[in-house]
Amino acid sequence: MTEYQPSAAASGAPHDAAHGNAAAHGNAAHGDRQAAAYDAVVLAGGAARRLGGADKPAVRVGGRPLLDRVLAACADAGTTVVVAGPRPTARPVTWAREDPPGGGPLAALDAGLRHVTAEHVVLLSADLPFLDGRTVAALLDTLRRGEADGVLLTDSDGRDQPLVAAYRTPPLRRGLAALSAAHGGTAGLPLRRLTGALHLLRISDPVASFDCDTWDDIATARARIREHGHVLDEWISAVKDELGIDLDVDTGVLLDLARDAAHGVARPAAPLTTFLVGFAAARAGGDADAVAEAARKAVALANRWAEEDTQDATPAAPSSGAEPETRTDAG
Repeated sequence: MTEYQPSAAASGAPHDAAHGNAAAHGNAAHGDRQAAAYDAVVLAGGAARRLGGADKPAVRVGGRPLLDRVLAACADAGTTVVVAGPRPTARPVTWAREDPPGGGPLAALDAGLRHVTAEHVVLLSADLPFLDGRTVAALLDTLRRGEADGVLLTDSDGRDQPLVAAYRTPPLRRGLAALSAAHGGTAGLPLRRLTGALHLLRISDPVASFDCDTWDDIATARARIREHGHVLDEWISAVKDELGIDLDVDTGVLLDLARDAAHGVARPAAPLTTFLVGFAAARAGGDADAVAEAARKAVALANRWAEEDTQDATPAAPSSGAEPETRTDAG
């Protein structure tokens, strides 16, 4: 288990501090994610002995399987390879299997790389409940800006986490080929036999590197995402995964809309109005701009509705001072 650190919300620190250096680079890196392709290899075939042999990738945290949470963090990968037996996932992936099954992480990486074509590959375990796209972006951005063979996360004790990392694909292939030739294969060899020979950079991120090896770890992860500073983002992410929606929207705009509808019209107007905004946005193309425009119109309407309650119901006298026309139109 990677040691868990309290969230920023619990400690009173700014939210970004909880994500360590990875989040500090995340916003700058996000714009580059679409510009440079990468592939992802997710190792999901461990025995999970400390979970009593449970199917760890399928264990739910925040209503989503651990594997789906990791897949969401690398959703913009060109190819995502999951090394495990096939199972339902929230998005399509390529399945691979190490030879022999259960041959360890090095053999699993070897199997996954056979399906990879990009120059850069993100290597992830399937039990990272707090991994997000910002961390993946930070790893890739740091890798692309330097000449190292890889960039990995470290935990609060400075321990390397080679299964939360981005690597250049050619050094991985060369190292695997050399180990295979020397040992007659890669099964049973520890991953450090490969990573120990690479030039690696490190980013400290105790939250994103937290992994779930025991049921206590699962309980810790489930408790953290229900903390006040995280629960809304976690819920929105879970709903989007459940509904198959891949859309970044300004949740603040929608919350403001719900507030205005509830206060200016009636409390039940909040959920109904946000539903109608979503429906209108879908008809208008379904992107973030469509959501924002539909929300803008609905907010303006709610404000106009509320203003009528504050206006004097008595018609104002004509500004000219003349008597209003009262006789019947003879027309």
